[in-house]
Amino acid sequence: MRIKDVTTALEAWAPPQLQENYDNCGLQVGDPETEITSALVCLDCTEEVVEEAAAKGCGLIISHHPVIFKGLKSLVAKSYVERTLLLALKHNIALYAIHTNLDNVMDGVNGEIAARLGLNGLRVLDPKPGQLRKLVVFVPPDAAEDVRSAAFKAGAGRIGNYDECSYTSEGEGTFRPGSKAKPVVGALGVREVASELKLEFLVNTPNEHVVLNAVRTAHPYEEVAFDIFPLVNDHQGVGSGMVGELDTPLSETEFLGMLKNVFGLHMVRHTRPLGKPVQRVALCGGSGAFLIGKAKALKADAFITGDVKYHEFFDADGRLLLADIGHYGSERFTMHLIQRRLGELFPTFAVRLTEIVTDPISHS
Repeated sequence: MRIKDVTTALEAWAPPQLQENYDNCGLQVGDPETEITSALVCLDCTEEVVEEAAAKGCGLIISHHPVIFKGLKSLVAKSYVERTLLLALKHNIALYAIHTNLDNVMDGVNGEIAARLGLNGLRVLDPKPGQLRKLVVFVPPDAAEDVRSAAFKAGAGRIGNYDECSYTSEGEGTFRPGSKAKPVVGALGVREVASELKLEFLVNTPNEHVVLNAVRTAHPYEEVAFDIFPLVNDHQGVGSGMVGELDTPLSETEFLGMLKNVFGLHMVRHTRPLGKPVQRVALCGGSGAFLIGKAKALKADAFITGDVKYHEFFDADGRLLLADIGHYGSERFTMHLIQRRLGELFPTFAVRLTEIVTDPISHS
């Protein structure tokens, strides 16, 4: 297995284009062509984790949080970041980060949290703008099914819980082949009028070129006529946070107890109980206080996240139960998510979980 085989699979799941503009996802150390036999998955890549990877013979460390987050002007072991990088280089271990791009997909970090809480009817809390395109392609009727199937196979036509969605309309197209053309129909220098179908597909922006290449390959014409339109529609499968419903309402005490049990916590910081049941739950792994307003707008009974500041607790404004389960606590199962995904894709490739708790916060 080459490093790029693993990273390509990860990026098909959580495209790097979905990361936030402040982030730094992707391969940070290493040669993508390097052969490896196993990988180690962690939340945070530290010196201890690199030593663990070396001891276990792992040539790649996949972390959720990037080691290189801010700019570096030197590598002289003056910080834990530089020491970690130097140690990885010493042991010839590649470092890869899959961060906010994994936060922004439905079956990513927040989907894992929602699954462990047993939430149903999931939707993105704050859809990411600019994630949809409409692809329109003109095709002769006898080739329409081949082009349509190729587009679907490449990922076009997915809307919520539905796939293979398209729209077809009939019309006529005209063209005149030039002297160097190799037309499928018609003669050089003579205008041709042809019956054509107009196929329309919804396409995810990161997947646009993959779909277009598939359409071009399946299309019989030498020159494919197509249009791509940006859409202002929200993509309900891409964005920050998530909201869903518990099958059975819980009291606030029961709900907080469930959080402790599911996430292995000794304590949960939360706003004053409101004395009402909790059924609609909003959540965001990591630092999600910026979504408190979105959670209130969707009438969530509770909002779960980490890193809530003192004054941000006031933003709950008596309208929901705001629960801070900690940054590490909210994302601790991300490692299991990545391991499970790679295990499904590469069943003979060893993907190990770190045994080191990298949470830098202790409670006494």
